[in-house]
Amino acid sequence: MEAAELIKKVRKIEIKTRGLTRHIFAGEYHSAFKGRGIAFSEVREYQYGDDIRSIDWNVTARFNHPYIKIFEEEREMTVMLLIDVSGSGSFGTKVNFKRDVMTEVAAVLSFSAIFNNDKIGVIFFSDRVEKFIPPQKGRKHILRIIRELLDFKSESSKTSLDEPLRFLTNAIKKRCTAFILSDFIAPGFEEALRIASSKHDIVAVKVFDPVETSIPDIGLIKVTDSETGASEWIDTSSGNTRKVYRQWWEDHQAEIRNIFKKCGVDSAFISTDEDYVKPLIKLFESR
Repeated sequence: MEAAELIKKVRKIEIKTRGLTRHIFAGEYHSAFKGRGIAFSEVREYQYGDDIRSIDWNVTARFNHPYIKIFEEEREMTVMLLIDVSGSGSFGTKVNFKRDVMTEVAAVLSFSAIFNNDKIGVIFFSDRVEKFIPPQKGRKHILRIIRELLDFKSESSKTSLDEPLRFLTNAIKKRCTAFILSDFIAPGFEEALRIASSKHDIVAVKVFDPVETSIPDIGLIKVTDSETGASEWIDTSSGNTRKVYRQWWEDHQAEIRNIFKKCGVDSAFISTDEDYVKPLIKLFESR
């Protein structure tokens, strides 16, 4: 992508998502994030009804009078975006490619973090960690992330969620809120997700295309797997073929929802042909 075209696209994304950020969160940003850290603030004299587990025994001994520790919610949070840049993101049959939707959702989340003085970091992944942008603050940092979202080229076209989840668990020591933006068409990742969600607040955003939900009756077609390159001919006029595929999709959706539920992961499902604002608002209201 040429530099001038890239700058134009970055600016367009910035203008659109800054407005959406205010609309989606409407001042309720922090209430949508679970498990924020608790930091020590000060000590004060013990008062009737205070929890004795909060007594600061060192200060109490020094002044011969009970004092307790006061804690408050940390005002700074870290948000991580795990973004699927595998080959399947280039698929789309209606309004947008899956990658386009993931890019805009990531931009909305990024501006939301910056507006609230939080850090934002990114892990681009395929079947490996393609690139890691450490968490930082500031508009300059956000624009760098958006440029990468628009222009990033992955080395691999395949998908694995295990690697980025392990990387997140090992690289980010402090508890964060991590959004996984992917189509989640990948082999078993439940164990890695369970481990990551025990340390961090994980949110899954599954992006899909309506054609992926059912095969249309359009005769004999050649389909190619964008991740492996394998091709085959399919007779879509066959009712049995369409039925078998539809059943696979429904089973896949049920399996993914079940994994999210078992791992305690909140989720949103967004189609490439719909406005992603409503699913995001519903997601954050539910949290």
